[in-house]
Amino acid sequence: MKKNKIAFQGELGAYSHIAINEIFKDVEIKTCSTFEETFKIAYDDETYKILIPLENSLAGRVADIHYLLPKYKLQIHGEHFQKVEHNLIARPEAEMKDIKFVRSHAQAIGQCQKIITDNKYKTIISADTAGSAKELAESKDKSVAAIASKLSADIYKLKILRENIEDEKGNVTRFLILGKNVQQPDYHKNKKYITTCIFRLKSKPSALYKSLGGFATNQINMTKLESFSVKNTFAQTNFYLDFEGHLDDKLVQNAMEELGFHTESLDILGVYEASTFRQK
Repeated sequence: MKKNKIAFQGELGAYSHIAINEIFKDVEIKTCSTFEETFKIAYDDETYKILIPLENSLAGRVADIHYLLPKYKLQIHGEHFQKVEHNLIARPEAEMKDIKFVRSHAQAIGQCQKIITDNKYKTIISADTAGSAKELAESKDKSVAAIASKLSADIYKLKILRENIEDEKGNVTRFLILGKNVQQPDYHKNKKYITTCIFRLKSKPSALYKSLGGFATNQINMTKLESFSVKNTFAQTNFYLDFEGHLDDKLVQNAMEELGFHTESLDILGVYEASTFRQK
């Protein structure tokens, strides 16, 4: 049996890596330096899937992803909600009294301000959390700590000084599993599905209001609607839309037909089973 081939942005030990371990049993992992590189791998090689963070419950949407989705038009095969727990990690010989600097991704530093402020740490911004742990392992400076996952500490043989140092609990990142090929589950009335699309409206008065009318009349629940500018222009806007339902459902078909009347472009990015996390 062939292994699943998964790529993600970041270093081993990233929260994407943790999510992959929870989703897949037997997997061949490839790390990428940028999100663009990650998308390109799946676009060029249909044997690869990629795991991409879309949004975080504290920090909001992840930069660049909304522009890469319409550019590569990969298909969403599923979603996963990953709990994020930050830890203060140091070299094996270091103690709390030795720490003067903290290294991590800007969002992780922003989410752990209490411990940083209380201890008057100076901060060092890194590209990602796991990367900061890797850099720490390669250094000899015991005055520097990293904010990263427990998996990072295990991989890079570092010591956890403090667990769960985030200011707010309940920090969750929503990930999308994407691939080149269309992969939609069969429709069953007793199951819950999410459909994702990106559309651009015709430049007419009330176009957004009219385009969404079909979801109201057919009682389709929209779970996410975001606008983002088309690159290099202020004149056009794309919309990202998640809604509950499957394209084989007649009510969904009615709503999509109404949406199509008022758009100049409409791309279905995927139909997939809703995560059980949504039922909490």
